[in-house]
Amino acid sequence: MSEIEVEPGQVWADRDWRCEGRLIRVVEVHREMADGTPFHIGYAIVEQVAHGDPVRAHNNGRRSKIRLNRFKPTSTGYRLVSEPEQNGTVR
Repeated sequence: MSEIEVEPGQVWADRDWRCEGRLIRVVEVHREMADGTPFHIGYAIVEQVAHGDPVRAHNNGRRSKIRLNRFKPTSTGYRLVSEPEQNGTVR
């Protein structure tokens, strides 16, 4: 399986059964420290854009940090839903 490059503007679906319907948008990707030293495992800053559970939907817009190695289609990972459009908006 080829690795999908995590980039700002992408929308990902949470595959964890406890978070069914949760969608997140990548806001920032950090692969190296401020001095240019690469992280062993980088991370992404994401914001929740949807949640299938009405009780948890109030967190839409909330930002969190997720390790880049979690962006893979495992049972507790994420699945790519859409790529950013060329002009910076998400389709």
